[in-house]
Amino acid sequence: MVAPWSAFWGRNVFADYIPALHPLLASPFFRGAVSGIGAITTLAGLAELGGLLTTRRTSPDSDMPSNGTRP
Repeated sequence: MVAPWSAFWGRNVFADYIPALHPLLASPFFRGAVSGIGAITTLAGLAELGGLLTTRRTSPDSDMPSNGTRP
């Protein structure tokens, strides 16, 4: 999420090969959109990870028989 606002963004390979992209890549609106998409993706990934960890802790182990021994 930091990349669009760093110096790294200014040294973009796509802007070098396609000069018409430079105004778009330099636009604060485009940089904000890239940051927003990155934030949404990060939050969605964390929510999914949290759901997986919560499900794993609360659901019983279906592979283990009721007597507690493994097959």
